[in-house]
Amino acid sequence: MIDQTKLPNELVFVEYSDYNEVARAIKTLIVRGAPAIGVSGAFGLALAALQSKATTPEQLLSDLEQARKILFETRPTAVNLAWGLDKIMQVAKQGDNVESIKQSIIKTAQEMAEDDIKINMRMGKNGSILFDNNDTIMTHCNAGSLATVAYGTALGVIRATKESGKNVKVIATETRPVQQGSRLTAFELKHDGFDVSLIPDTAVGYSMANKLVNKVVVGADRVLRTGHVYNKIGTYQVALMAKQHGIPFYVAAPLSTFDMKSNPQDVIIEQRKATEVTQIGDKKTAPDGINVINPAFDMTPPELISGIITEAGVAKPPFVESISKLFEANK
Repeated sequence: MIDQTKLPNELVFVEYSDYNEVARAIKTLIVRGAPAIGVSGAFGLALAALQSKATTPEQLLSDLEQARKILFETRPTAVNLAWGLDKIMQVAKQGDNVESIKQSIIKTAQEMAEDDIKINMRMGKNGSILFDNNDTIMTHCNAGSLATVAYGTALGVIRATKESGKNVKVIATETRPVQQGSRLTAFELKHDGFDVSLIPDTAVGYSMANKLVNKVVVGADRVLRTGHVYNKIGTYQVALMAKQHGIPFYVAAPLSTFDMKSNPQDVIIEQRKATEVTQIGDKKTAPDGINVINPAFDMTPPELISGIITEAGVAKPPFVESISKLFEANK
């Protein structure tokens, strides 16, 4: 995988042979983005299977369950991680000998990676019809190739729009405090030849008020059956300002990101370390001992969302009905 903490200064590829290393990579944002985390978790369990010295299926399942807990605890908000881990555990429980379980786990993880690219491309095609020639599209955080196996969710929609022959520009927010927009989205889009401008998070309202933006599309780390969307901190503000200025606000997320069971009050918002806010690199930017509130995600309510783009189609308000129909159609 690409070490996303080194971008944009260095493009570094890292390899892991131990599931504990994968867990650390997820925890420290070496790999990030809900779909990428989900598939990384699956490959983490594949490594756990290869590392296991188990001689019986029961012992192997016990080793896998221990690895599943360690991997799951790294990022509690993004639902794709649980999805990826659960899918591998289901496959593991179906085997009748150690070797066949190991092989089926590896095969399933590889298929999940391949499917992620196909799903993103379908999602991109479904979303591209919502965007017009000469649109300027704002995006927040990074929901591109770096956040997935390849192609991207929100950036996949932007890619597909361009591939359909439309001319589009992109405005990327810097996405404090970890700068996924400036370090990752701007890097990725510039690398791929897009006309992209970077703005500070505090310039979202300015950009919209001055008619520099036509549409907004973001990714998601969790979408509830009600249409409540959990995404990178700051998404709620972008959605509120888009509503104020009459700008359509879209979310792009695969069905694997949907949580059809939880209610808003059930979702745990990950709180990250204070140093992400009090320093940039090794440079201190705040006084010692200051209290810090550093949530990784916020919740955007359904009334601010124009549509949720998936591989099965676009859900429109009222979301309880339209999301349910997408899942029915995708069975």
